[in-house]
Amino acid sequence: LRLARRMGAGLSDERIAALIAEAQRVLDDPQFAPVFAPAGLAEAAIGGATRGLALSGQIDRLVILKDRILLVDYKTNRPPPARVEDVAPGYLAQLAAYRALLQEIYPGRPVEAALLWTYDARLMPVPTDALDNAQRLTLA
Repeated sequence: LRLARRMGAGLSDERIAALIAEAQRVLDDPQFAPVFAPAGLAEAAIGGATRGLALSGQIDRLVILKDRILLVDYKTNRPPPARVEDVAPGYLAQLAAYRALLQEIYPGRPVEAALLWTYDARLMPVPTDALDNAQRLTLA
């Protein structure tokens, strides 16, 4: 709670406790076990060039499996969108950029992306076509 107070300057103890409970609920939920498995990397730095653009960022959770790569970005929107079509274009662009870099790092392995909405503890897989469209718009 002390760290949360320092990080959340200006937030009430009640608000900090609610945010901690929200995060703990996600971490304790069995449906997210594959995301938080020991093979996953937290806050994985990524950088490189793709399509002539230099990109860098930090992937909230990166799971490297033998047959595929999963990247997960945490979002705290209140309330979160119910459908991928309603997700902010910037979020999709961010995932598309990370995916483009990961495809170059791990050629031959499919790269899947998802948004983890902490407010309602929900993992929203982002379909390939949504990422392709965001990539066309962002990295064109």
